[in-house]
Amino acid sequence: MKNTHVNLQDLFSQLGLNSETDQIQQFINEHHLSSDIKLEEAPFWNEAQRQLLLEGRNDDAEWSESIDELDALLRH
Repeated sequence: MKNTHVNLQDLFSQLGLNSETDQIQQFINEHHLSSDIKLEEAPFWNEAQRQLLLEGRNDDAEWSESIDELDALLRH
């Protein structure tokens, strides 16, 4: 089993988004989710991003912790 820790910067890079710390914070400040919307169903993702988030969470992949962290941050 691969024991790799993936952080938010890695996740943003994988999603094709700017992974600089200030850009991540800007993204979080500009995007919010209500409690009734799943992260991968948010309207601001494209289909490839949606698929990565869904598979990363469902497969309990190395991305799952970072995906959960992003989910929590977008619900502030």
